[in-house]
Amino acid sequence: MNTFRVLTIGGLLAYRALFNWIHPAIYIPSVLGFPMFQILFFAYLGRFSGLRDDAFFVTGNAIQAAGMAGIYASVFTIGNDRFYGTLGPLLASPASRAALFTGRALPIVANGLFVSAFGFVVGWAFLDFEPPLGSLLPLALVILVSAFATTAFGMLLGSIGLRTKDILLISNLAYFLMWLFCGVNVPLDTLPGWMQIVGEGLPVTHAVAAARELIDGAALGSVWRLVAAEAGIGAGYLIAAFALFRVFEREARRHATLETT
Repeated sequence: MNTFRVLTIGGLLAYRALFNWIHPAIYIPSVLGFPMFQILFFAYLGRFSGLRDDAFFVTGNAIQAAGMAGIYASVFTIGNDRFYGTLGPLLASPASRAALFTGRALPIVANGLFVSAFGFVVGWAFLDFEPPLGSLLPLALVILVSAFATTAFGMLLGSIGLRTKDILLISNLAYFLMWLFCGVNVPLDTLPGWMQIVGEGLPVTHAVAAARELIDGAALGSVWRLVAAEAGIGAGYLIAAFALFRVFEREARRHATLETT
């Protein structure tokens, strides 16, 4: 029962604290406003350049919007505990580390799903974007898997934050490089070979490709390999994040450096 409470209530409280207890004045501009203008900007830039249609940019940026929610929220979930001095007492508790870790990830996944769905609604409301009705449920699955993968990636960056002072620089660099390496706004097959290889190992890449095929009328069965690849990448990042978290926790205990590095 205590593990379940840590997983659910503890995770929810940690997430609420990210946005000043979910005050709309904080949440709406930072979590919904940025992806909305990101989608509109790149869609109109695409119209001007003639590179691709609105659907290309709406799909790519709406899927990547889950990455914004996942990466930054995950990084600050761990980073804020350290910054405000609550990480030490938290890790001194006998609570299950897996429950602490997973409890902080679940609300972020749910938020990533919501933010990405909001991005698609923005594209439908303001741009030339009308996905087939039959693609909506498969698209929701792709968004969910993408939200999980990007959250896991963010948890890995957050774990690295236990050993560095400027984790915000790392999270900013990771998020904005995803624009380029993951085929969000630039077709993946037009990038140099080494960039395509890097992109294949990042979250969002396979989800964007799967979502675009679904929008074009493909069935879920024809993109399951892409969805499975995205889920596998997310699982790999999550395992690495938890392992790194445990290693850095033990090192911090041994050298008394939890809040001094």
